[in-house]
Amino acid sequence: MMEQQIIRLIADPVALEQLYRSNPAAFRSAFQAVYPQISSSLTAQIWHERLTVSTTSWGSKGDWILLIVFASLAAFLMQLPDLVLLDHDRYFPRNMSFIVMPGIGAYFAYKQALPIRELAAPLLILVASIVFINFLPEGSTTLLLTCLHIPILIWLVVGYVYAGNDSGKRMEFLRYHGDLVVMTAVIGLAGGLFTALTLNLFKLIGISLEDFYFRYVVLSILPSVPLFATFLVRTNASLVSKISPVIARIFTPLVTITLALFLGAILYTGKDPYNDRDFLVVFNGILIGVMALILFSLGEATKANASRVHQYFLFALAVLSIIDNGIALSAIGYRLFEFGITPNRLAVLGSNVLVMGHLIYVSNYLLNFLRGKSSLAELENSMTINLPLYAIWASIVSFLFPLLFQFS
Repeated sequence: MMEQQIIRLIADPVALEQLYRSNPAAFRSAFQAVYPQISSSLTAQIWHERLTVSTTSWGSKGDWILLIVFASLAAFLMQLPDLVLLDHDRYFPRNMSFIVMPGIGAYFAYKQALPIRELAAPLLILVASIVFINFLPEGSTTLLLTCLHIPILIWLVVGYVYAGNDSGKRMEFLRYHGDLVVMTAVIGLAGGLFTALTLNLFKLIGISLEDFYFRYVVLSILPSVPLFATFLVRTNASLVSKISPVIARIFTPLVTITLALFLGAILYTGKDPYNDRDFLVVFNGILIGVMALILFSLGEATKANASRVHQYFLFALAVLSIIDNGIALSAIGYRLFEFGITPNRLAVLGSNVLVMGHLIYVSNYLLNFLRGKSSLAELENSMTINLPLYAIWASIVSFLFPLLFQFS
């Protein structure tokens, strides 16, 4: 019987691991049965912890109360325009980030039992942002910039709630994004399948639910998906922890090769980012996506078991991104000199300068890390040290630009 095999092999870690892999479910059941007999063994205690932690956790009663409260609040805020006859085009671009993100920040604060005095500054920023953006006049360029930058500011405030001034926890916050994306995609896929099944079942009996379902059910639930994904990721750390590294290792080489080919194609086709505004906009969008991938991949590349090849590809991707960013910066500078200062050009210039500086800073530490001249802690610190600068720039664009450019 497996119970007897476990007792006999408790001092042989290799054989015990092989026994577990031969039939994990039977091993788990047998181990729980014999654990009282072998609990004095350190190996048995480690296995007990491993098997206990690996089971799916559904959190505490307090977790679920908080989730239900903030999901209900998000649903109410999504339906608020119809309840009080607000213009959708005015309400949602200004307020969407305030519907999605505060619940995640509240969850982090609750799990860390943060005192209210430590939440005073984040709450003040949140309230000031809500009031400011909703009083901006309609139809201005600076309103669009505020709508684009305030979500960045609020998300970085959520990061501050999570990590404070602890650089190690800031790194955890960056890693959390990879798991969050995976879990959100899984929940979204499951929700999509459930939606298709529900609508088609009712269609079979002649009832069309599309308008009602998407307007009231999907619209109400959608903002809470990242919150529930966060809850699952934080309560079940091992649930998606093996998926994110696989995604990073697959896409980093692919994006590196694609970006190299893209640079060659720019030279071959003679595309001109200096006079083609639409191309420059798309170009900057690509750079933002690549920067996000670099930060996500660096979070995986700094783990102890990270692939060396992956780290070299990541360095190559960072260098290519610096070259692309240099092209974008020169094009933005040319347009500023040639056509004058506008809120859009100044905002894009500042963002690109920040990203360029961050990429160079991280790339330097990554190169030294590959050469064995800097430590893992120094590399991780180089990734997170600039996060406050992004928050400051997002604040400047969100709050000062409308005043400096007189709400134009």
